[in-house]
Amino acid sequence: MVYIKLTRRQEEIIDIVKKYQPITSEQIAEKLGLTRAALRPDLTILTMTGILEARPKVGYVYSKKGEDTFKYRSIKEIRVSEIKSKPTVVSENTSIYDAIIQLFINDTGTLFVENKGFLTGAVSRKDFLKVTLGNTDIHKVPVGIIMTRMPNIITVTDDDSVYEAARKIIEHEVDSIPVVEKVKNEDGKEMFKITGKVSKTTITKLFVELGKD
Repeated sequence: MVYIKLTRRQEEIIDIVKKYQPITSEQIAEKLGLTRAALRPDLTILTMTGILEARPKVGYVYSKKGEDTFKYRSIKEIRVSEIKSKPTVVSENTSIYDAIIQLFINDTGTLFVENKGFLTGAVSRKDFLKVTLGNTDIHKVPVGIIMTRMPNIITVTDDDSVYEAARKIIEHEVDSIPVVEKVKNEDGKEMFKITGKVSKTTITKLFVELGKD
């Protein structure tokens, strides 16, 4: 199935139909200050995609049949930069004990680890659970010892779609992934600077928002 990008006018037509349905093409044209001929291509596209339904002698109504197509297109086009949240970050030298405190204070499932301002790893609740079940002195051992290190961290950028972020979260079975920006360190080596995160909760909130009428 092909998904198209709606124009601003087409989105305005949808809003008008939702508010005044059933409504004729003449009435829609009047509200937009346009002619029927000018609207004909837009109305054709909206009916062909199933977003609007044309009822003879009645007018246009908003169709639930096209709702999934419209929302799926939106999810594909929403950028990570629009929904990312603030990450909880600790340094590699932070003790496991202090890192666990940060985990609960910030009510998060994953901590991201930095060294000199660059992303170097991540630690999840499962990682902390494993280490606390052993004989490790969590007050002395730094979190850098137990973290998953780069380049084994799955990341996204601001320009990636929300769909891509969700796909990576599901595919790699993680609670959240960092949003990064590529930069170079003093030696000219390409590194990652963390600018945010996308989590299962973030995406769930987005779906709830999209589901509102």
